[in-house]
Amino acid sequence: MENDTKTGYDGIGPCKIKEKGGFKAASFIYALVALENMGSVANMVSLVLYFFLKMHFDLSGSANTLTNLLGSTYLLSVVGGFISDTYLNRFNTCITFGILEVLALLMMTIQAHNESLQPEACGKSRCVKGGIAVMFYASLCLLALGTGGVKGSLPPLGAEQFDSKDPKESKALASYFNWLLLSSTIGSSIGVTVLVWVSTSNNNNGWWKGFLIISITTFVGYVFLVLGKPFYRLEVPGDSPIIRIAQVVVVAIKNRGLSLPENPNELHEINEKEFVSAEAKIAHTEQFRCLDKAAILGENAKPTPWTVCTVTQVEEVKVLTRMLPIIASTILLNTCLAQLQTFSVQQGSLMDRRLGSFQVPAPSVPVIPLAFIMILVPIYEIIFVPFARKITKHPSGITQLQRVGIGLVLSAISMSVAALVEVKRKNQFLKNPTKPISLFWLSFQYAIFGIADMFTLVGLLEFFYKEAPAGMRSLSTSFTWISLSFGYFLSSVFVDIINSVTKRISPSKKGWLYGQDLNKNNLNLFYWFLAILSCLNFVNYLYWATWYKYKTEDTANTSGMDKSPSISGVPLIKPAEIEVSKTTNGGSTVDPTQEISWKNNQVFESDQAM
Repeated sequence: MENDTKTGYDGIGPCKIKEKGGFKAASFIYALVALENMGSVANMVSLVLYFFLKMHFDLSGSANTLTNLLGSTYLLSVVGGFISDTYLNRFNTCITFGILEVLALLMMTIQAHNESLQPEACGKSRCVKGGIAVMFYASLCLLALGTGGVKGSLPPLGAEQFDSKDPKESKALASYFNWLLLSSTIGSSIGVTVLVWVSTSNNNNGWWKGFLIISITTFVGYVFLVLGKPFYRLEVPGDSPIIRIAQVVVVAIKNRGLSLPENPNELHEINEKEFVSAEAKIAHTEQFRCLDKAAILGENAKPTPWTVCTVTQVEEVKVLTRMLPIIASTILLNTCLAQLQTFSVQQGSLMDRRLGSFQVPAPSVPVIPLAFIMILVPIYEIIFVPFARKITKHPSGITQLQRVGIGLVLSAISMSVAALVEVKRKNQFLKNPTKPISLFWLSFQYAIFGIADMFTLVGLLEFFYKEAPAGMRSLSTSFTWISLSFGYFLSSVFVDIINSVTKRISPSKKGWLYGQDLNKNNLNLFYWFLAILSCLNFVNYLYWATWYKYKTEDTANTSGMDKSPSISGVPLIKPAEIEVSKTTNGGSTVDPTQEISWKNNQVFESDQAM
């Protein structure tokens, strides 16, 4: 049966889009995000104790094993993003990697249930070996691959349910990312309370029950994803983004001896009628002029992909290149996040965890920032965004890079508070070891960082999706997770370096984070180290955020909106509505009111069953 279509944007020329998508389709994705995060976030905050108590890693070994797992997970999101952009659509990519994730969780359940598959305590840094080590590391590798692949393809699957060129759907796209965070937060809150309690109950012997529940909820989440298939807009994968990038680099090197024309309009660009991309052509920019040589067509040369590239293709590479400093500037924030999932959890295990007659599991402390986020996201979306939108005329209220900047400032404050709380905890231990301070002192650092995460995570996801070229959106969105990945890996590096350096210079000849007794360590100094680095990193971020030029489109003219500059003088506010007009491109006048389609040839997959 032929899919229904609707015609026309408000005030914009003829266009066909599917009678699918929107928040009805996104609701199934929200369900998966909530159920999948219920387990993954519970693992994030509690696995450090599982490694420490059941797998008998030492203090730094358990922390590094967890951060390496999380770092690998987020790094492998690039694989999911690349595959969904090039070979499978985003829906099929999610299902494929989801199967691997569920399989890994079942392997962890089996190992946690059978004591014969667990190591004996040996007093060394690592006690897993032989067949036990094979199963242990195989399950972790499979979990990293499955979870990472889904993270690289699921957020853009939801985002493609909204047409960014339709003014109404453009606003809905900005809201989509906020509600995605809320869905994740609701699932995470259940995970860090109910599932963590199940795992750590019965004297830390309930881990297999926790892993089993996580396996079931994750599987149910993918069932919801499959049920929503009739409502999705599914884009057909396009050309390999890596090949398109390689073509620009190779041709630019070949043409390095050629001189650039004074007029950028003389660079190679195809006519609008030949232009098959769903997105408008990207306007030429002056940054990275060396790459413009890839758009010079030599004399008597035929225009083939490996002899000349279009201006739009060159600008795609420029966009990705401009993103790199932004990615690098957010890595340290995620290093700070790693501490809240490792050392802060270990801090909590040494504090008074009583809430009346109930003993609160230490890994459940992150429910505090999650509760803040659940309250703040609706306030931000319902009250702040409409108010800010009236002032800035920006669909998201404030720009994505402004959101990220706020998050970086709050992360530095969070690490400073964490250092002060650790000093108070240790002083109380030295004064009276039988009366530790309350676990809820950790709520300050968690709450501040929770708000920071709300601003930064959503800001980065929206930034990388909207700024990305049409055929690279999954790959580009995975840059958010690459930043997380490098942050976790950097945490492991910092722990090892700090231990190595301070072991040599400290009078006790022991590192700040050495051994298994947190009361004999100097975790507070490590927190101060991260707080100072975070302040320096924010200054670095300001430079690159000022330098960054937002992507502009050749066919876009602002309508009824001021071109408000950023602090760099570069327009940060994109038009909420687009007035179609005739533009000049490639030295010739073209008419952009040709029928627009969604993507490369932009044929959406039709559901034959509909």
